[in-house]
Amino acid sequence: MAEHEPEPVEGGEQPTGWVKERQVADVAVLKALADPLRLAILGALKSSEERPLTAKELAAELGEPQTKLYRHIKQLEKAGLVLLAGTRLVSGIVESRYQVAQGSIRLAPEMFTADSPARSEAYDAILAAVDQVRADLRARIADGRLDFSAPKDGSGTPPGLFAHFSVRLSPERLVRLRSQLSEILDELGEEGPSTAEDAMDVTLFTLLYGLRPGTES
Repeated sequence: MAEHEPEPVEGGEQPTGWVKERQVADVAVLKALADPLRLAILGALKSSEERPLTAKELAAELGEPQTKLYRHIKQLEKAGLVLLAGTRLVSGIVESRYQVAQGSIRLAPEMFTADSPARSEAYDAILAAVDQVRADLRARIADGRLDFSAPKDGSGTPPGLFAHFSVRLSPERLVRLRSQLSEILDELGEEGPSTAEDAMDVTLFTLLYGLRPGTES
């Protein structure tokens, strides 16, 4: 019986086609990102980066019918966002395993210019990410895993943080704020996942945007 095992990713090695950061500047890729379920698939594969997953395992992880995921997985694969890590024959059926094709995704700034033909798709990708975060937050509230509390002994830092506000900034201060946030994200990307026994899964979602002056009525 022919069998092809997934390429090993232990020890920090990544398969052919994997990139540390993918900067998206293609409409087809933007359309692939503009769906909360496809983003959830990417998130599940990212969480299990060292162990490629099958559609069956993804279905169990996401609480979705397995048959519903095939089309989404293929679209992500076609867009180059997931990789086929390996296949094997199980009871006469080919079982495929998948993993993410990148460590992180960043939308190219030129996608948001006024004359960009992909501007609408870029915003759709952002809105899908917001919807996916909302759905994940609701699910974690329901299963009791969300933790915004302070440690019971009063020590340490609470794992949760919520801040939502608008503020008027000078161009110089805005540049500095963007730089500070980018440095934090880059630092986390460089560190990679912690192997500490008391490590905690953390979700970080950042959204920073400016508003052009409007016309007062």
